[in-house]
Amino acid sequence: MKNDNKNNKKMVEDITSMEEDFAKWYTDICKKADLVDYSSVKGCMIIRPYGYAIWENIQRIMDTKFKELGHENVYMPMFIPESLLQKEKDHVEGFAPEVAWVTHGGSEPLTEKLCVRPTSETLFCEHYANIIRSYRDLPKLYNQWCSVVRWEKTTRPFLRSREFLWQEGHTMHATAEEAREETVRMLNVYADFHTNELAIPVVKGMKTPSDKFAGAEDTYCIEALMHDGKALQAGTSHYFGDGFAKAFDIQFTDKDNTLRYPHQTSWGTTTRMIGGIIMTHGDDNGLVLPPAVAPIQVVIVPIAQHKEGVLEANRAMYDRLKNNFRVKLDDSDNSPGWKFAEYEMKGVPLRIELGPRDMEAGQCVMVTRHNLEKTIVPLENLEEAVAAKLQEVRDGMYAKALANREKRTYSCTTIDEIKESLKQGDGFVKAMWCGCEECEDKVKELTGVGSRCIPLEEEHLSDVCVCCGKPAKHMVYWGIAY
Repeated sequence: MKNDNKNNKKMVEDITSMEEDFAKWYTDICKKADLVDYSSVKGCMIIRPYGYAIWENIQRIMDTKFKELGHENVYMPMFIPESLLQKEKDHVEGFAPEVAWVTHGGSEPLTEKLCVRPTSETLFCEHYANIIRSYRDLPKLYNQWCSVVRWEKTTRPFLRSREFLWQEGHTMHATAEEAREETVRMLNVYADFHTNELAIPVVKGMKTPSDKFAGAEDTYCIEALMHDGKALQAGTSHYFGDGFAKAFDIQFTDKDNTLRYPHQTSWGTTTRMIGGIIMTHGDDNGLVLPPAVAPIQVVIVPIAQHKEGVLEANRAMYDRLKNNFRVKLDDSDNSPGWKFAEYEMKGVPLRIELGPRDMEAGQCVMVTRHNLEKTIVPLENLEEAVAAKLQEVRDGMYAKALANREKRTYSCTTIDEIKESLKQGDGFVKAMWCGCEECEDKVKELTGVGSRCIPLEEEHLSDVCVCCGKPAKHMVYWGIAY
């Protein structure tokens, strides 16, 4: 690539504008920011080093949070015998359309088909049946980092692929109360992570009965609103009660010497979080990454690096920062303009420029990615200034995402109001609901928006259902989902 301004501009123009075609803009960024590549395996993606580094940072932060709460990591097989999957009727029926099957080992037909795990409840239950005997064995707080396979028909990088990376927590508790507390606790871990580390505002809520996880009594979720007004389910936490325990005959002797069934939870998040980051924060110049998970938090770009002392001064700045931040010094022979466009494309939260004039003045230029604002900073306060700027980036990103959500959230009391509101563009619709599945389906049929969740903090918008006019039981967030 030539190092001239014309090429710099062309590289950015190669991204389709999000206003022109949001789906194309998204795939352009996934490819041009070196996050993914396509594979000859249909529906699967290659996560490239830069994209995988984002996942590693997500994994590192979340794994630390899980362990602080007492969870331990384990690893289960990736294959599930058909007979094992069949043990929980609702569960297997819920996953049947997405299951991939192994029927041969080498050239020999298997005596029993093996499912490639779409989720691991049945494997954990089989294991728990072997190791839980007494109340002293509880709680069991396990988590697994792995990949799963679901045979999606329509795929898109990070959002939906046939194999994807995730974490799945599976816990067992002596009482329903403890299990329910765990379910909500982990939902809050997910919500706090999205808010604080990913700068993505979320709605915490419970799925309607028709939308809950297969085999669960209750499913909780966090819902985020993307830049285009579509919803993204960003994490789920499920309370199973003792249904799986009974199906798998998992029992323990309680303190009163009575045999009881434990109560179970599971909870999970996936690489779709990376898709959420792209669609919440990205712009027409490329990625905009939250500092907490950015592979490079700070990039240093020397100005007029051919001049005496410039590279040495930039290297000295790098040495000051490298122990406290993920920092890169780009001393390649590409032009500064090319470098600016490159690291804006990659979403690096903070750029520092240092040239001869800055050296004379004892200062540097800092540019924050989320708004491209420039600030002059004295070199003597470099470390403190970088930390403050990264916090400013996170706060600015969150404020912008929250403003987008508020602008695209509509409170409605009739079907006509929903239709009229959505003429302004996709978004969250808040409306009352009677609890009837027929009304839930009718709202989607008439307006195009489906139920996303019953928020944990409900508002009272009216006394009657938005659809049928009967007494309302809940306020629901509705939307079009990825």
